[in-house]
Amino acid sequence: MGTRKLTMITALAGLLALAGCASDAGLRASEKLALYTAHAGEPVSSFRYFGSINGWTPLGDSALAVWTRPSEAWLLELQGPCQDMSFSPTIGLTNQMGRVHARFDKVIVRGGGAVGMPCHIGRIRPLDVKAIRATEKELREARVEEREAGDGAR
Repeated sequence: MGTRKLTMITALAGLLALAGCASDAGLRASEKLALYTAHAGEPVSSFRYFGSINGWTPLGDSALAVWTRPSEAWLLELQGPCQDMSFSPTIGLTNQMGRVHARFDKVIVRGGGAVGMPCHIGRIRPLDVKAIRATEKELREARVEEREAGDGAR
C-alpha cells in the first residue's frame, strides 16, 4: 500500500473516530467530502455530459459528486452554498452542446414543486471511482471491526 493511500486512510479513520459512535452507518457530509477530495484529480475546464445523471451525492452545501456513467464521476465544487441540495430528490445540470463547464454552467436543485435553484459550478475535478469504492469498503470494514471489538470488551 502506498504512503499517500495509507496517510489518507489514516486521516479518514481519524475523522471516523472523531465522529464516535454515530447512530447512522454512513459517512457524514464532511467525511464524504474529505474522501472524495482525497480521490479527486486536477481541475478540468469541462466534461462530456450525455444528457442524464447516473447518480449524485451531496457533499455538504457547496460540493457534490456527479456520476455520468457507473465508472465516471466528477467532483463539482460550487461557487457558494447551494440551498436545499442535501434534501433535494433530483438535480439537473446546464450544459453547452453536451459539455458542462466550470465557472459557466450550473447545478439546478429540484424538488418540492419549487422552481429549480441554480448553483454555479466553480471547479470540476475528475474522481477516481475505483479508489473511492475501495476506501469506502475499507472504512466499512474498519467500522465493523471497531464495533465487534467494542462488543467484546463489554
